Amino acid sequence: MNRILLVLFFICIHLISFGQAISPSQNWHWKDYTQDNVHGISLFQAYQKLASFSKKPTSIIVAVMDGGVDTNNIEIKPVLWVNKKEIVGNGIDDDRNGYVDDIHGWNFLGGKDGRNIDKAADEKSRVYHKFKNRYEGKQIDESKMNPAEKKQYENWKQAANEIEFSDDDAANLRYISMATNAVQKLGNTIIKELLDSNFSLEQLKSFQPIGRNTLEAKMAYLRTVKMLGIEPETPYLEIIKDLKDYVEGKEKSATAKTKPPTAIRADIIKDDYEDLADRFYGNNDITGPNARHGTHVAGLVASIPETTWNVKSLYPNITIMGVRVVPDGDEYDKDVALGIKYAVDNGAKIINMSFGKSFSPEQIWVDNAIRYAASKDVLIIHAAGNEYYDLETKAVYPNPYSSYLNDTTNNIITVAASSEEFINNSLLTDFSNFGPSIVDVLSPGNKIYSTLPGENNHGYLQGTSMAAPIVSHIAAMIRSYYPNLSAIDVKKIIMQSVWKPSNPNAEFVVPQKEESKKLTEIASAGGIVNAANAIQIANKYIPSKNIKSKTK
Repeated sequence: MNRILLVLFFICIHLISFGQAISPSQNWHWKDYTQDNVHGISLFQAYQKLASFSKKPTSIIVAVMDGGVDTNNIEIKPVLWVNKKEIVGNGIDDDRNGYVDDIHGWNFLGGKDGRNIDKAADEKSRVYHKFKNRYEGKQIDESKMNPAEKKQYENWKQAANEIEFSDDDAANLRYISMATNAVQKLGNTIIKELLDSNFSLEQLKSFQPIGRNTLEAKMAYLRTVKMLGIEPETPYLEIIKDLKDYVEGKEKSATAKTKPPTAIRADIIKDDYEDLADRFYGNNDITGPNARHGTHVAGLVASIPETTWNVKSLYPNITIMGVRVVPDGDEYDKDVALGIKYAVDNGAKIINMSFGKSFSPEQIWVDNAIRYAASKDVLIIHAAGNEYYDLETKAVYPNPYSSYLNDTTNNIITVAASSEEFINNSLLTDFSNFGPSIVDVLSPGNKIYSTLPGENNHGYLQGTSMAAPIVSHIAAMIRSYYPNLSAIDVKKIIMQSVWKPSNPNAEFVVPQKEESKKLTEIASAGGIVNAANAIQIANKYIPSKNIKSKTK
């Protein structure tokens, strides 16, 4: 059992839906350091300032490019963007934008027959097998390659190296599979007496078993989940699903080199992937088969207020446009590029992108789309990623820097995840990517509470995916109340307004890593975003003369 527990602990630090042992208060990320001694974003104080300024909000569209947004959630539904140029359900492209019945956005992972891509291969597998016959076992003379061919070959070599499944990987997979089976076996024993197939930890704690086997299963289960640090609200079936999904992903990695990815895109979407001009594919199902991640992100963008605040009248007029481009697996560059263009062309002024990957074979498409957004004064908020990579040395895409265009765009804010001391005894997390030449700011990203799929469901997730939409809400506040400010202005304000430690050389422990870092080693602004400070600066900020975002 000890080995199983250790393996499960290994899992928990890789699955962002699992948390620490201490349950944080809901919405700690909204709190204020001076008033609450919590390193939140001072959201209530920001709205108090807006009230004192006697300003009125204007409408602002935020595109959530993600894995899907649940349109039936009662808190998300009222803030969904509505394309008023379309007539619901008539099967006609009324606004002639190429996308039929795009009422709340568009799903680039859907087929005309209503089917959806759910799970997709990682990009390294797609890259490796796409060029395997061209490069594997061949004598390659790089001196005869043009820059594009050389880049392609370098990508393939990296994919070929990373696709290897080592003996250690195989051993870990066996142990993890065994651990998953053990947790499920314990749960099944408990269910025979508890008579609830989806029990929570809190429910189990108060349960008094009759049989000795059930009592032993209960105690073993509680010890296991304590090691995992799973939230008391997390139901049994969700725990099992997360574990099985993790195992399934590792099993795919084990066979990735010998088994090419299935042609799921050709079967469902039926586009010519190599042709960016073939862009009118997909369907209008922005929810898709798994909207957990995207619904959580959308709730953070909207930042549904506490009823005790009495400030809802002050909330910016945010509407959320759903753009589904992220499957369970790596997104396709074509979908990302066209998703950005769709969002821009349909009025989004902020795009939240809580996704990323280590390979981007069609990077130039995405780079050009980002710069198109810049030319239209659209701000992109991008999650830095959860691999604890130093982005000074390891590239993650999308990226503000384009190796093809040899420039860096200024309309992206890259966001790392901060934590709080009552969660893990530090302001830092052990998962967030970092690097001040790429990462701009920190934002709360550990144990964040928000909406989940279902009519009225909520829960905790963690990751830079949660940190980014918190920044998107601040950006939406500024752009709603101060519409004359450009995307570049808003980025500057957010970076200038961060909370910083009084001692700039203060170091904070990186949990699990046996090291400490200054905030300036994580992000160039060297601090955590603060809505109240941002509104204070925005109220006096002189708009730049050229509202277009630029590259450098």
